[in-house]
Amino acid sequence: MITITLKDGSKKSYKKNIAVIDIAKNISEGFARNIISASFNGKTVEVSTNLNENGVLELYTWDDNEGKKAFWHSSSHVLAQALEELYPGVKLTIGPAIKNGFYYDVDFNDHLITDKDFDKIESKMISISREKHDFKMRSVSKNDAIKFYKKLSNDYKIELINDLSDGEITFCDHSKFTDLCKGGHIPNTGIIKAVKITNVAGAYWRANEKNKQLTRVYGISFPKQKLLNEYLLNLKEAKKRDHRVIGKKLNLFTFSTKVGSGLPLWLPKGVDLRKRLEDFLIKAQKKAGYEMVITPHIGNKELYITSGHYEKYGEDSFQSIKTPKENEEFLLKPMNCPHHCEIYNSRKFSYRDLPVRYAEFGTVYRYEQSGELHGLTRVRGFTQDDAHIFCSEDQLDKEFKDVIDLTLYVFNRLGLNNFSAQISLRDPENSEKYIGDKKVWEKSENAILKAAKEKNLNFNIKYGEAAFYGPKLDFMVNDALGREWQLGTIQVDYNLPERFDLTYRGKDNLSHRPVMIHRAPFGSLERFVAILLENTAGNLPLWLTPNQVIILPISDKYQKYSKKVLNLIENNEIRALLDNRSETTSRKIRDAELSKIPFMIIIGEKENDKDMISLRSHGGKDYGMIKLEKFFRIIEKEIKDV
Repeated sequence: MITITLKDGSKKSYKKNIAVIDIAKNISEGFARNIISASFNGKTVEVSTNLNENGVLELYTWDDNEGKKAFWHSSSHVLAQALEELYPGVKLTIGPAIKNGFYYDVDFNDHLITDKDFDKIESKMISISREKHDFKMRSVSKNDAIKFYKKLSNDYKIELINDLSDGEITFCDHSKFTDLCKGGHIPNTGIIKAVKITNVAGAYWRANEKNKQLTRVYGISFPKQKLLNEYLLNLKEAKKRDHRVIGKKLNLFTFSTKVGSGLPLWLPKGVDLRKRLEDFLIKAQKKAGYEMVITPHIGNKELYITSGHYEKYGEDSFQSIKTPKENEEFLLKPMNCPHHCEIYNSRKFSYRDLPVRYAEFGTVYRYEQSGELHGLTRVRGFTQDDAHIFCSEDQLDKEFKDVIDLTLYVFNRLGLNNFSAQISLRDPENSEKYIGDKKVWEKSENAILKAAKEKNLNFNIKYGEAAFYGPKLDFMVNDALGREWQLGTIQVDYNLPERFDLTYRGKDNLSHRPVMIHRAPFGSLERFVAILLENTAGNLPLWLTPNQVIILPISDKYQKYSKKVLNLIENNEIRALLDNRSETTSRKIRDAELSKIPFMIIIGEKENDKDMISLRSHGGKDYGMIKLEKFFRIIEKEIKDV
């Protein structure tokens, strides 16, 4: 008999060689009908997989992220089969699931694919799906795998196989189609009810610009047509909310090819927005005992060798900066943490001084492939709201929980109330990805799990997604369209203090090693602003918006009174504009609406004579003619309510 532990902690005994789906049926026949994927001891398995040892089993439906991942990965196989049948002679490469859907990179040879081909590809995929073919995994020897793809003249797959060891190679079969695959499928193609091919784009083989450019076919699929219809509606709305479009309309930021791809230029209004976000967090951090520091934009290569960043990311970073001094090299700063370690090392600490909390809005630089750059969400230079806490082991639990509280405060203040947490742990199958001792990792992982449970966070566990130096807690925020974004992150790190030989003098007068907590509630200002713009469709919270009110005189003869109103408003620390253009009032109102300014003050003859204002809000609410003092109370209340 084997003991299976389920997600809720309950344990059940079963005979060896029981299939995952049979365990689901044992729980409930109705429940089992919705199970499309599973993981066992942190590793993805098929629902047909037989279990022969004790372990933790998680069962996934379409509503789970892991369920969607299996659904979309399986759909990429169906896409590949459809493309092979429609365009004979194509060479398939890789086809993973992605955040929303899937893609397959294909060498189409002489075939040219455009959006005119989408309908027939979709029809072919649905036709294959309706045949309800089972997905079946099988092990293949390296020799047989290479022979299979040599017959197809597919050098791409052979290259992938050559990187694998004999004994770890598997194929997935369905219908008449076979693909190199490591697993993670839904039971059969019949579950796929609706498909949409969304885009085609160029992609270099293995993301290397020196290799051949392939065609990347993107798609998305669903278990119900209704879900696809809802997705397409959301897609239309998402285009309206694109932060690149809103940012341009609101004059917040721009990009220049001469400056360089992925390097945003912040315009005056964008700087005002960033400054308010920074001031908001600095104020909260000051109350929590943080001290601000500033570090340079570059660092000696040896600094990142010590931290381990160079070993892990050196090849993917910008090229080093060489100086006239022999063998002296600098790198654009990829992380703030090594610099903060050296700040800590600049003086001696006693246990009485801990915790030490250093915070910085530090700009870092990481090379992203040009095809992966996207507005403010994927850039090459970005500013992190970074902080590092150095504490004793017995302070770790409280400090970690305090950081959770700070992150939740930030989200609440900015209206990001729909979120979940993800705890990212080591990949149990690949310890080479990480630095540090196994016992140290166990301490770090247990600390995060304990704090998350005690804070009653709604969290899931992801194996293999930890940082190379420690596990982390990520906050996944759902925006107004239900899209999930990774924002704030908190990490526990025993490794960097060891690498930088960080110490403090304990009560016993001996030298001890502090624990390090990395945290960034915003993640990066660039990404945070992008998500905020898309979540609010540009209608930012009143306290944050660049211009809170605009004054619209209906003719030049009311300019004097309008300027008086402007001065009074600005004296009350309200951000205001005066639109003194020679345009019609309706045009001015329309432009103010498009600029998403929360309040409009209209000044005409009655307002001028009675020393009053006419007030309306963005969206059309009319407050009528009121005293200026009442407007101040309206703004004060709205900000306080937020």
